[in-house]
Amino acid sequence: MKDALFILLQHLLPQHLLSRLVGRLAECRTTWVKNLFINWFRKRYRVDMSQAQEPNPEAYEHFNAFFTRALKPDARPLDSETDAILSPADGAISQLGPIEHGRIFQAKGRSYGLSTLLGGSPERAAPFINGSFATVYLSPRDYHRVHMPVTGTLRETIYVPGDLYSVNQVTAAGVDNLFARNERLVAIFDTEYGPMAMVLVGAMIVAGIETVWNGQVAPASKRPVVLDRNFEQTPVTLEKGAEMGRFKLGSTVILLFGADAVSWQESLTAGSSVTMGRTLGHANIPE
Repeated sequence: MKDALFILLQHLLPQHLLSRLVGRLAECRTTWVKNLFINWFRKRYRVDMSQAQEPNPEAYEHFNAFFTRALKPDARPLDSETDAILSPADGAISQLGPIEHGRIFQAKGRSYGLSTLLGGSPERAAPFINGSFATVYLSPRDYHRVHMPVTGTLRETIYVPGDLYSVNQVTAAGVDNLFARNERLVAIFDTEYGPMAMVLVGAMIVAGIETVWNGQVAPASKRPVVLDRNFEQTPVTLEKGAEMGRFKLGSTVILLFGADAVSWQESLTAGSSVTMGRTLGHANIPE
């Protein structure tokens, strides 16, 4: 009953208006307001500040700066195996596995379309047919910068408008096509293992998604918009482990690889904790 009421409330709430209001509060620089918000959040979600580059929560200029805080340089060492596919973020595995018949498993018998996730383009989805996916959920207490699983050169980014449901396990189990209906940013990279897509999914009260090459992404559009394409003059190449983006309040990252490109760690299942820079799987390099 509690879960059903939580999902019903999300259907009824003005999701975008609520997110805009929270976004304004998260940018507030009034000292007592931002400190009240930060300290309540830190205690409510038991946020560990010991690894933060700035461990004093009240030193941040506003809540968003606190939420997207940098970590100390040695806080997230990268696994050194050359063929390792690294976790892009701290969080937990929502699901991972094969992309079957053009669909991606969500939870409890629910799945969603690969093409729809990537903005409705069959051509964009084609390289990932019969490939592999991994969905990483970032909880409120997690580190919220997103990093590169492998070295890649950006091919294009696409903003896809949509809803702003929560992306926790309760909602994933109760809302059809969750990740393919929420607002999201699709970034497609060319890598030595073939194409890789990183999908940053927005959620309830997420105040923004940013990339390191283009800042905050928030076009006023009711249809998918290609934001970046054709980088022959100034290619955007990001090294393995480098930051590629961040969430202003938590959400989900979905990784996609092509057929036979990667094998996920057998020990990882739904609910497994992951840390940015640790191995999610390995590239299948032909001998």
